[in-house]
Amino acid sequence: MRQLLLALALFATPALAQEPPGRPSPSKADEVPPPTVSVTRHTGTFGGQTIRYTATAGETYLKADDGTPRAAIFSVAYVKEGADPRRPVTFLFNGGPGSGSVWLHMGAFGPKRVAIPSDARDDGGPPYPILDNPDSLLDVTDLVFIDPVGTGYSHALGKTDPKDYWGVTADARSVAQFIRLWLNANGRWNAPKYLGGESYGTTRSAAVLNQLEGLYNDVSLNGVILLSTVLDFAAGADTPGNELTFVLNLPSMAATALYHGKATHPGGVQAFVAEARAWATGPYAAALLKGNALGAEERATVRRDLARYTGLGETYLEQADLRVTPARFYKELLRDRGLTIGRLDSRYTGRDFDNAGETPDNDPSFYGIDGGYTAAINAYTRGDLKFATDRSYVTIGSVQPWDWRIGGGRDNDVYLNVAPYIGKALRENSGLRIFVGQGWYDFATPFFAAEYALSRTGYDKRRIQFAYYDAGHMMYVRDEDRAKLSRDLRAFIGQR
Repeated sequence: MRQLLLALALFATPALAQEPPGRPSPSKADEVPPPTVSVTRHTGTFGGQTIRYTATAGETYLKADDGTPRAAIFSVAYVKEGADPRRPVTFLFNGGPGSGSVWLHMGAFGPKRVAIPSDARDDGGPPYPILDNPDSLLDVTDLVFIDPVGTGYSHALGKTDPKDYWGVTADARSVAQFIRLWLNANGRWNAPKYLGGESYGTTRSAAVLNQLEGLYNDVSLNGVILLSTVLDFAAGADTPGNELTFVLNLPSMAATALYHGKATHPGGVQAFVAEARAWATGPYAAALLKGNALGAEERATVRRDLARYTGLGETYLEQADLRVTPARFYKELLRDRGLTIGRLDSRYTGRDFDNAGETPDNDPSFYGIDGGYTAAINAYTRGDLKFATDRSYVTIGSVQPWDWRIGGGRDNDVYLNVAPYIGKALRENSGLRIFVGQGWYDFATPFFAAEYALSRTGYDKRRIQFAYYDAGHMMYVRDEDRAKLSRDLRAFIGQR
């Protein structure tokens, strides 16, 4: 442990570039204090095994070429005691962009979790129970939770503009830089390595994968874990003229209609969405592509079937020109009950100020969980992990404007799709595997859109594994699915 702390100090302590003659020395206000790091030791039971582990909660400084500290990345690393340089390590983050890693940390994989209702009810007020989490993956891998700049406790240093880190590529570079520093400090370059993200964190995973494996001095990975996946932003864009978005959202609408009793199917959700996928890519896609040339008879048939899959009335569907955006669906599906449904998790319901609007006032599946997670991460890092800071943990930050360009010419930046980074990595790393976990009731990152993005030409489908859960975007808020996700990932990591 003494060697670990020494290594942390070597790459984390700020080193200011020497000022040229005649230039005044930096003032005290310009000086950057040393990073804050807290190391604690714990014991827990995960996957049925008792594990002794060290938790390192602290800042790592990202530096310019001249050694000037530019940003502090907050992370929490859980490392099994015993100093095994070949033990797997998994780097995890959430999305947003602008979200801290609190959700995966305190909801799914950390050694402690916050307990909120499992059945899509609001989490209410504090205190929120912070419990041991036997579903943590610490029995099979060390875990490093990363908060990119502008999230969690991470922030720009000195005169650095935080916007320098706010973009698809800039953000990925900073996370890749952190990972390299962590591997240096902990002697883990030859360990099996996994990268995992949720939501925009899957976008980040693809971009970081490209930064780690797409350049010289590779950091080769064994696996990438994509939870609630968004890779092809253009295909799923809810914008006029994009017909594909209606195709990709239709199976999620079918699952949601079935859940709320607005549709029926004897085979349950899996069978119903299989039918919906086939219909969406067949008769529905054909009808949408015909546009104004769609004939009256075919239109009537499509409208009838669309009503069966979505649970919406044919009159409403006709008024919507057979094209229902997700935001309208949230408001319309349960309008007769005076309820709206959630975007992140359409199992959740809420009540708006009135029942007359076109779209909901807010997302009940977000305000139904955010209080518990925010309280838990602030209490846990300051308490159990003894991390001392005057900052409040930023669960969802304002990292705007975000630079969505990925380079490569106009077409790449107009049609934003990072999935090809994954295809390229699969072609160039024969040991790489991909895990994709999706909730049936997620409209933020619909499961059919993830399937579409990763089923184009150029992807080895034999090394892409899909798993599905009876919840939404954060499938682990449902107790049964948190346990299933843990089992699925334990098996995925164990396939080496």
